[in-house]
Amino acid sequence: MTNAATGLPFDDIRNLLKDLPGPDLEAVRACRAREAQLTKPPGALGRLESLSEWLCAWQAHHPPKAERVVVAVFAGNHGVVAQGVAAYPQEVTRQMVANFQNDGAAVNQICKTFGLGLKVFELALDHPTRDITEGAALEEAECAATMAYGMEATEGCDLLCIGEMGIGNTTIAAAMAHGLFGGAAEDWVGPGTGVDGEGLRRKADAVRRAVALHGPHLSDPLEVLRRLGGRELAAMAGAVLAARVQRIPVLIDGYVASAAAAVLKALRPDALDHCMAGHLSAEPAHRRLLEKLELRPILDLGMRLGEGSGAAMAAGVVKAAADLHNGMATFESAGVSGKEE
Repeated sequence: MTNAATGLPFDDIRNLLKDLPGPDLEAVRACRAREAQLTKPPGALGRLESLSEWLCAWQAHHPPKAERVVVAVFAGNHGVVAQGVAAYPQEVTRQMVANFQNDGAAVNQICKTFGLGLKVFELALDHPTRDITEGAALEEAECAATMAYGMEATEGCDLLCIGEMGIGNTTIAAAMAHGLFGGAAEDWVGPGTGVDGEGLRRKADAVRRAVALHGPHLSDPLEVLRRLGGRELAAMAGAVLAARVQRIPVLIDGYVASAAAAVLKALRPDALDHCMAGHLSAEPAHRRLLEKLELRPILDLGMRLGEGSGAAMAAGVVKAAADLHNGMATFESAGVSGKEE
């Protein structure tokens, strides 16, 4: 993939990607040292132990923190819905945003269960992106500005979960995955919110035509984002990038959020090292996409809702991992005999 500077708005994004902080190895060492002293056999908490270490590495701090967890849900609309690719009308995007704001959605209940903050970002819902089968979804300046807007989601948090709402956006995710990783259009499409067999054929056809139309420009991942993507995907990519710069670990939700993050991975192979996949979506292509991203999901509950719900559920596990690491007694403090040499 090329990332040569163009002298255009994307240059700011490319410049941020040039100098990303890495993991803090001192914090990792401190985490491992305490973990070895906790009142349990070594490795007994399995992956929960690695989650604490992950937090320390990317927060550059020991002990790990998971007190100010924010679920950021980005909402956008898509012109490709005109191709008959969605099971629901486009006005559902705005209606669901109102549902989030009125505390009525699944993600609201998950956030209340685990004490998570919820931020909802509306992205020009009355002005859908252009139909990707007919032209570029966004102009470069629009896309870069939306990425910058997404960067605001990191304010005041020590763990960020990204999710989305947007009728038609599994078609967009499929087009981006196809544009980034090749294969056949059918490899990347799925039922989304519940389209039937004919709807799946329309989705695959729309993805195929869009990628063919924009093909000469797709060697640049940022062009994939602006031509085949959408506002909520651009905003999520911006949020993930800002989190890396600010040393905030990220939990990525399902298929659409993973497609947004894939742009950064294609630009720089280690760009998602501060991220974990919150869950494995039931959307069929999500597993394939996570393999491309080299991300192992924390949960596999058969969810396919979007709206940050899988990442929010995973945040409950991460919070538990941090509390276990920070709150458990050591062998010395509890007066428990350690392992015999």
